[in-house]
Amino acid sequence: MSSLPVLPQNPSATASEESPRPRKEHLLNTSDDQLKTWLAGRGYPAFRAKQIRRWIYAGRAKSFDTMSDLPAKLRAELADHFELFNASEAHVSTSRDGTEKILVRLSDGGEVECVLLRDGDRRSICVSSQVGCAMGCVFCASGLDGVDRNLTGGEILEQMLRLQHRLPESERLSHIVMMGMGEPLANLPGVLAALDVARSPEGLGISPRRITISTVGLPPAIDKLAAGGVPYNLAVSLHAPNDELRSELVPVNKKIGIEPVLAAADRYFNASGRRLTFEYVLLGGINDSEACAHELTRVLRGRSVMMNVIPYNPVAGLPYVTPSKESIARFRQILEADGVNVMFRQRKGDEIDAACGQLRRHRGQRTASGQSTTPVT
Repeated sequence: MSSLPVLPQNPSATASEESPRPRKEHLLNTSDDQLKTWLAGRGYPAFRAKQIRRWIYAGRAKSFDTMSDLPAKLRAELADHFELFNASEAHVSTSRDGTEKILVRLSDGGEVECVLLRDGDRRSICVSSQVGCAMGCVFCASGLDGVDRNLTGGEILEQMLRLQHRLPESERLSHIVMMGMGEPLANLPGVLAALDVARSPEGLGISPRRITISTVGLPPAIDKLAAGGVPYNLAVSLHAPNDELRSELVPVNKKIGIEPVLAAADRYFNASGRRLTFEYVLLGGINDSEACAHELTRVLRGRSVMMNVIPYNPVAGLPYVTPSKESIARFRQILEADGVNVMFRQRKGDEIDAACGQLRRHRGQRTASGQSTTPVT
């Protein structure tokens, strides 16, 4: 079992019940203007805000004490008023392919998971937007317990920073995918607040063209995203070529329907110019038939899309299975023969339940061959 570094715990989580401390503000939820106002009220110039932000995002600071070019008095005042990180790492897992997963325990006790994926020079992160998920996709672990609440922009940013801290100084984050727990477009304010910082040169400096937002397809929210004018990549989780089957697999489809989702996706493409991605989890014996493949090509015909097909990653307690190699090969052949741009996602992190559809609020510890887990007490 390897020993993995763990960021400082939330001080409020260990405070004595007999002498509770006032809850500090989460600095990552504080806007630049709010921080400047706070600084001005204490007699500090506005440029200190930029220094603080630089320490957080470029300097990868884990505490205010390390911000060495700030006056000692300011560092003390920051530490007294703010928490830089207000969650804790409840569990850390790593797999043989280099994938790392963190179970993050939030300040109110809620838990989410986030993942760091290594692929050549790419350092991608998969980040959660909600505690649980309300979309109810029948094959996905994230929604098994429903949804508790939306995450704040700061809680989403904290996941990004905790994953960034797992990289050596010579490496930087290259891609962000909002594909963790939750439906990102059901928490658009929190997601966009976090991504505004992630794409800022004074934040993580990641181009919107390297940021992907995944959704089951909420047309009004897709239109709001398009109206924002930032060309993020949009990935629509389709999973079926018709309403009957999709409503079985993605229950929220009963209230929406495939055609409104496709129409909203088309509007997003027209507004952003970014090629659409459609996600399709391939379930053995359910949506992997030749008939489904042919119907899917008709749905996608005439659209500039990338079809991202994901052979099912098993989830304990659910009855679904990964398709056979023959079924996967035939499905791919049919799509490609009809001119569909198709990519079959490489499985990463499945041995630590970090692959697509496996993220969940775990309890307890599991150790298997090829993985290491570090519980935090």
